[in-house]
Amino acid sequence: MNLRVSAAIAAGKIAFWLSKKKGNKGSSLPGMVALKIYSGTLRYLAAQVRKQIVVVSGTNGKTTTSNMIFGILSAAGYKNIANLEGANLVSGVTASFIKSAGLSGTIDCDYAVLEVDEATMPIVLKELSPGGVVLTNFFRDQLDRYWELDKVTGVIRKSLKNSGKNITLILNADDPLVAQFERTTGLPVVFYGLSGSERSVSTSTQTREAQYCPFCGSPLGYDFYHYGQLGRYRCNGCGFARPLARVEAGEPDIKDGVVNCRLYFDRQEAALTMQVQGLYNLYNAMAAFAVGLHLGVEVPLMLESLRKYRPVLGRLERFHYQGRSAFLSLVKNPTGFNEGLADLRNIKGTKSVFFAINDNDADGRDISWLWDVDFEVLDTDHNDLAVFICSGSRGEEIALRLKYAGIPVNKIVVYKDMGRGIRSVLDSRTDMAYLFSTYTALWPVHKILNSMADKEGPYASGVSSVS
Repeated sequence: MNLRVSAAIAAGKIAFWLSKKKGNKGSSLPGMVALKIYSGTLRYLAAQVRKQIVVVSGTNGKTTTSNMIFGILSAAGYKNIANLEGANLVSGVTASFIKSAGLSGTIDCDYAVLEVDEATMPIVLKELSPGGVVLTNFFRDQLDRYWELDKVTGVIRKSLKNSGKNITLILNADDPLVAQFERTTGLPVVFYGLSGSERSVSTSTQTREAQYCPFCGSPLGYDFYHYGQLGRYRCNGCGFARPLARVEAGEPDIKDGVVNCRLYFDRQEAALTMQVQGLYNLYNAMAAFAVGLHLGVEVPLMLESLRKYRPVLGRLERFHYQGRSAFLSLVKNPTGFNEGLADLRNIKGTKSVFFAINDNDADGRDISWLWDVDFEVLDTDHNDLAVFICSGSRGEEIALRLKYAGIPVNKIVVYKDMGRGIRSVLDSRTDMAYLFSTYTALWPVHKILNSMADKEGPYASGVSSVS
């Protein structure tokens, strides 16, 4: 028995209990306390994982992808540890082990599925040895916290190369910023991607992060775009191009909160149905499926697990209020926000819309990114959009942005009181409500919404709220 580890675990568990007692989530504090007592706590506990540690990183989709992987491995009968609450800094990763550890310093775990913040990857990879690393996508996100994308990808690339050759990368083939990691790290790779669909376009007006080849600097050409810089690309300068994917989704049909598609993998194909919205959730599912395929999980079991999946907090989580649906969505960058607006437009019926925009440290102090979101698309559809309620510390800013996007000012309302704003959007005489929230507003919005409406049932036992 390592007495320092035991002391750290005991202190972390007490911190968790006290945090929950005060109504907090306790998703990071146990790890912070444990690491203060013994800095090697994470390394000591992670070394006990019997089979493999899977790390999930990238800009968008980390939490959903991690939850999907956890669900697949749990359905396969494995004992797993995961930071399902979405606390993805080193303290949150450590806390996930603390909660599962005995006071003697032992854990009983086959797999660990760990969501890791992009900037935290070097720290976490020094403390544990993953067998698989999933990279979902890279978009400009909170520049005052995460730097430019070249620096973010460079930091992750260096940390992966320093971690040895025992890692398999699971990469999004459709994002050139992600696909480049095959060549730049020399590590084995499993690619996943999406073939052309009805939503694919030959030209794009959205903000794109990768307009130039990451190797030679020549402009990238595209056969089509899915969203952002995701699509089928090629470089006429050096030949860098979208690689063939081991797992590929085709013929996606996304409507009324359901995704249907065909999955093609290892010269096989299967039908996939999920109770989610958006192409981005299909990407998350493909990443989880690719991980399961790599780990040898049976295909029918994975398909059934994904079919049962339900969105967790802020990931188009669904509530029911007086016979109507309300959807809660986390937004944090232009690309993610644009996809959220696409969902808002694509679903049939009249809608009321709520925005909670904060500019705290975790949100990023610089909210100029709101002006890169394509709110102008709402101008043509505003007859189905009854009201836009704006709240949060920068509620006036989002209201101004909507005005400049062409939304009639008589439809824009600012509420300083977030509770009143949420009550108002739920009571609007529309078929459904959409609520968009930045990071630090998400948990307060969820608590208020949860007190007023009924949350749709969880995905699986053990999956808790994600922040």
